[in-house]
Amino acid sequence: MAPVVLGLGGCVDYELKLSGPILEQLVREYRISAAEITASRPVSGERDLVVSVLAYLKQGGGGEHFVASSAALQAFAGRFPHRTTIGGTSVRAAITMSRFGVPSTLHLVSLNDIIRCQLPADCDYVHSGEEDTCYPHLIVQYDQGLRVRAGDIDIRAPFPNRLIYVNDPANESMRLRDDLGDLLVDARVFLVSGFNAMRDPDLLDDRLAALRRHMRRLPPEAVVYFEDAAYHEPAFSRRVRDALLEFIDVYGLNEDEMQGYLGRTVDLLAPAEVERALRSLHTLIPVPTLVLHTKYWSAAYGRDAGGYASALDQAILAASTRYSHGDDYTVRQYELVRSRPRRPEATEFAAALQRRMGPVVRCVPGLQLDVARPTTIGLGDTFVGGFLAALVRTSSPPLLQRKAG
Repeated sequence: MAPVVLGLGGCVDYELKLSGPILEQLVREYRISAAEITASRPVSGERDLVVSVLAYLKQGGGGEHFVASSAALQAFAGRFPHRTTIGGTSVRAAITMSRFGVPSTLHLVSLNDIIRCQLPADCDYVHSGEEDTCYPHLIVQYDQGLRVRAGDIDIRAPFPNRLIYVNDPANESMRLRDDLGDLLVDARVFLVSGFNAMRDPDLLDDRLAALRRHMRRLPPEAVVYFEDAAYHEPAFSRRVRDALLEFIDVYGLNEDEMQGYLGRTVDLLAPAEVERALRSLHTLIPVPTLVLHTKYWSAAYGRDAGGYASALDQAILAASTRYSHGDDYTVRQYELVRSRPRRPEATEFAAALQRRMGPVVRCVPGLQLDVARPTTIGLGDTFVGGFLAALVRTSSPPLLQRKAG
């Protein structure tokens, strides 16, 4: 099997589940009022972090933020039961691919004994640092219906979701190994993710220039999958796209990121509205194929869309199994999830969207899942891992055929 290289970061995560009583205690302790609740404010300390969490909770949204104080992350995590895992898009994608029997090689910028112990046995890695480092990310998940009532605040979460709060110098500097190009010479698939944590524009440009040099060593038939994320410095998103656009074959993102680019809310079950959104998004990000994964459905849009139906389906199944059964799901649980019916409203939407747009789009409806306490952490990363595993295990995906030809 040809190699799969997944980059570029990786980290340790503190995963916790929010609870109403603890949040209410924090609201009273910090004297937070309803008028303060906005997701756009900087997160400097624990009080700002609580305000940010409440803002996302109110809308049922997900996001990622830089936090100026690492002590604030530790303090907030210490208020809730939490567990220590490993994460980052590339790392969780590697774990998912391992479940499907697809080995990979990770490019890591941070390494420690937690990562060494939790990586799958069939996952190799290289490390760009000179010594072990550990800068845990705070990963917060909440359930639909979680209610916070304190002072003049009365919030109930309309959807389950997850939030990420980060103070990570290693991922912020995103040091690349000098021999990364050697890994890419025989790569069949290369995942690019992680630049969203960078905050220095000159360092970002330096890293992007280096990555471009390394990527020129990829074989012509290799597939480059770029997974978007919430940028700590929003203006950097376009810098990254502009630098890497010529190399990207598949560009993945979720509905929060799509709506952020478009500057408007999109009704995800309105075919005409989604068609306009996809066409507008493709104007902003003119890659061969866009992959949009949402809570209702996932779709590929572009000239190779028709070849990705099985990859979309496996990606949905993998993310749905994690949603239903958490990190340590079994093969039996995966098969049980596979047997679940599709969401009726998503099935109707997918058929309508494909009738409207024709062969440039392939939309796969999500599964009908009734889970009291779902896992909302790492769903996008798991989706990517399921998608790439299907791509690698397909003997001759259309994209590989076209690029080879």
